[in-house]
Amino acid sequence: MAIETIQLDAIQRGSPQTIEETRAWCAHLEAGGILYFPQTPIPIPPSDLQFLLGQQQTGSRVHKNIAYKPDRDQLSGVDKKTATSADLEQLLAVMRRYSVSVDNFLAGFLAPYKRRWRLDYASFRPLEEEGRDLPVRRRNDLLHTDAFPTRPTRGWRILRFFHNIHPTRTRDWVVGDPFARVVKVFAPGKLATPKPDSAATRTAKQLAQSTGLASLIPQWRRTPYDEFMMQLHNTMKEDSAFQARCNCENVEFVPGSSWMVYTETVTHAVLGGQYALEQTFLVDPAAMVTPESAPIAILEKNGARAPGVADRVGLTNRAQRPAGLGFSGSYFATRIFRASPSFDISQMP
Repeated sequence: MAIETIQLDAIQRGSPQTIEETRAWCAHLEAGGILYFPQTPIPIPPSDLQFLLGQQQTGSRVHKNIAYKPDRDQLSGVDKKTATSADLEQLLAVMRRYSVSVDNFLAGFLAPYKRRWRLDYASFRPLEEEGRDLPVRRRNDLLHTDAFPTRPTRGWRILRFFHNIHPTRTRDWVVGDPFARVVKVFAPGKLATPKPDSAATRTAKQLAQSTGLASLIPQWRRTPYDEFMMQLHNTMKEDSAFQARCNCENVEFVPGSSWMVYTETVTHAVLGGQYALEQTFLVDPAAMVTPESAPIAILEKNGARAPGVADRVGLTNRAQRPAGLGFSGSYFATRIFRASPSFDISQMP
C-alpha cells in the first residue's frame, strides 16, 4: 500500500501544477494507492463545522451513517429521536454545500477524468467507530473492499473522498493489499469468477426491473460483476483466517486531514474515529489513466467473462468486438475505454 502526501502549497487554485502530475496522481489512485492531504483542501465554514460536531446519533444497527443523496437533494439515516426539523434543514444545507465543494475541487484536481463520474452519496459519520455493535457484514473494522448492496456500479469505480473533522483525534484505518492480489485468495476457489447471466436470468431481471420487484430483492438489480463484488465483500469479512493473516498496515489520519481512495480496489478497515465526512463518486472506467487496473479488467484477465459490455458502450459492430462476451485482454484496456465518452451509468439496464 502506498500513500502519497500532498501539501496544500502543491496545489494552485484547486489543481495540480502540470497535466503530468494530474495523470500521475490518477494512476496512483487507480493502482490502489491513497492520496493524503494533511490539511484538507476542502475548507468547511466554521458554523457548519460547529453544527456537525454538535450532532448526536444513537448506535443504530440499521444505519451506520447519515447519507446525503445529491440527485434527490435528500437525507437518509437521520436519527429523528435526536434531530429537530430545524436541525434537519440545517444538516441538509451543510451536506449540500460539502458535496458541491468536493465535486468542484476534484473536477480540477483530477482533470484527466473530465468529470466523467456520477456524483453518488455523501455521508456524515458522527458515531465512534471503535466498538460498534453491528452484524459481521456491516462492520467497518473488518478488512474488505467496497460493494453496494442496493446500488450496483456495473463496473464503474468507487472513488471516495474522506475528511476527518474531529478536532483532536485521528481516524484509524488498516489498509491491506490491493484488489489484484486479494482476489486471488478467494477466486477461483471460495468464490466463482463472474460469468454472464443466462438468457432466463436476464429475462427475470428485466421483468423484476420493469415491475418494481428489483427494489425488494437487491440481487435482481445486480450484474454478475456486482454480485461477485458483493460476495467478495461479505466473504472477506466472514473469513477469520484472512482477517488474521493478510498483509496490512495501520494508518492514522490526523484531525483536519482528507484522503481519497478507490475503495473497491483497496482492502481497508476502520478501527476508530468519530466525526467524518465522505463523498462518493462512481467513475467511468473509460476515463481511467490506467484502465487495466480496474477490478473488472483484473477479473477479465483472471478468466471472468463480463456480459454484454460492448453493447452497453456503443460497440454494436460485431467486427469491433472481441471473441466471446464482454471485455477481453488488451481490447479491454484500449478500444472499449475509448468508446462513448458521454455514456451515463443511469442509462444502463
